[in-house]
Amino acid sequence: METEKVLVAMSGGVDSSVAAKLLTDAGFSCIGCTMKLYDNEDAGIPKANTCCSLDDVEDARSVAPASTATAI
Repeated sequence: METEKVLVAMSGGVDSSVAAKLLTDAGFSCIGCTMKLYDNEDAGIPKANTCCSLDDVEDARSVAPASTATAI
């Protein structure tokens, strides 16, 4: 039987990282993805008041190997 695949939206935060780990532990093949659709400054959001920085994208990428998810 083929392993079921799951696409996990990875924010770089704890919740999505734990979800990917739990799904992997349950036997799913996880593919983690994250998207940066805009620059915070372009949207008028001060960089200090955001959770969606390039650092968060890198955090999501770094968590994927630890949860055995493939990062895209």
